[in-house]
Amino acid sequence: MRALPILSWCGAQGMMNTAETANFDEMHAPDGSVRAAYRDYDRWLSEQDSGWMRRKSFEAESFFRRTGITFNVYGDGDAEERLIPFDMVPRIVTGTEWRKLSRGIEQRVRALNAFMHDLYHRQEIIRSGRLPERLFRHNKAWLPQMVGFTPPGGVYTHIVGIDLVRTGPEEFLVLEDNARTPSGVSYMLENRETMMAMFPELFARVKVRPVSAYPRWLAKSLAACAPEGASGVPTVAVLTPGLYNSAYFEHAFLADQMGAELVEGSDLRVVGGRVQMRTTQGFQPIDVIYRRVDDEYLDPLTFNPHSVLGVPGIMDVYRAGKVTIANAPGTGVADDKAIYSFMPQIVEFYTGEKPILANVETWRCADADSLKYVLEHLDELVVKEVHGSGGYGMLIGPAASKRELAAFRDKLIARPDNYIAQPTLALSTCPIFTQRGLAPRHVDLRPFVLVSPDGVEITPGGLTRVAMRKGSLVVNSSQGGGTKDSWVLDD
Repeated sequence: MRALPILSWCGAQGMMNTAETANFDEMHAPDGSVRAAYRDYDRWLSEQDSGWMRRKSFEAESFFRRTGITFNVYGDGDAEERLIPFDMVPRIVTGTEWRKLSRGIEQRVRALNAFMHDLYHRQEIIRSGRLPERLFRHNKAWLPQMVGFTPPGGVYTHIVGIDLVRTGPEEFLVLEDNARTPSGVSYMLENRETMMAMFPELFARVKVRPVSAYPRWLAKSLAACAPEGASGVPTVAVLTPGLYNSAYFEHAFLADQMGAELVEGSDLRVVGGRVQMRTTQGFQPIDVIYRRVDDEYLDPLTFNPHSVLGVPGIMDVYRAGKVTIANAPGTGVADDKAIYSFMPQIVEFYTGEKPILANVETWRCADADSLKYVLEHLDELVVKEVHGSGGYGMLIGPAASKRELAAFRDKLIARPDNYIAQPTLALSTCPIFTQRGLAPRHVDLRPFVLVSPDGVEITPGGLTRVAMRKGSLVVNSSQGGGTKDSWVLDD
């Protein structure tokens, strides 16, 4: 059999040209030996014919296309539907590494939930001087309608995605917190199903922790958050903006997998003080709504009066304790990248412990000294909008042209409070399959966390996003990134 060659295992080019030699390769040590996590996989891979592997790669793409696993990219014109690139070389984490990560993730998620409660009640963290009041007082994600209200079960962040990056053998850093409507879990599940269908013998040789129970865990966790007075088995529904939303595939997929109703705003109305959905037998009450509609469009009577995506009066029912909305309105404050920069203090304030997982060093451009530093080192840094997402509205200094740097400098000077900056990290790489062999590409990891009054459940692994282009640091699917199956070894 003709094994696959390994290409360019000497670090990335382009955006990472200032730190090539520092890149941590997750599969191979600097001397070319295979790291412990990948040894069983590498032995299996060395036995496979390269032509057969290429055919498998095409097979995976055909499977995703037949299944309809696509997303929409919004530009100047109509939305463009794309296939998310899937790479069939798994990203592998040992059980020991995962146990440490899990402790850090749980600590952070518990702190986020406590922070949300405090921010909408006594604001002790503001009184203590640990967090500047300005960070939320004029923050559009902070909702005065949530002040003094505690969601059913005391849970604000029911589903959380914590974006992690790796920079060394024992070095995992939190890049972002996604506490509003984290997406991507359907791709995590479909990636695993595809891998198991294509390589069943591989899973017989390598013991990998399963992820298939996530929909069942999600349904159970949401049901546990049902409001008091919900009779029998709580009715759960997934509220989607509709077919043309970029994540509609995921909305439909999760509703189907959970056995929940998939509804749009037009399917719901407030009847008798309850949110009810239209059925063939008339309107029936809903206890829990897993909403994938942004706060602004959730209730036209409370927020955007022109919204046709939400439900008129749903906030009144919610504040009366008659329905659970997951995630709670107003949790977008935790997604703010300026708030993120204070997460070490937030974790310590609410848990009394030092953070297990560190943040990436962050300069808040609203601070004069930080802004001065960022402007002086703009060509070395990554600059992001505090409310930005999907890789939009950001500058990667080492890859930017002089014209782009000059334009972004003007933006920073005009609105410094709208930006934070971070160093250009030497992100770890994992191999991807190419037609010429294996080649390293930068990756991140989004574990998915479920929170209910019964506790915290963390899916082993999560979604690995990979920058498919050589040298690129941008892993977002909207910017050309792909995904991988994420393995946590059962050891």
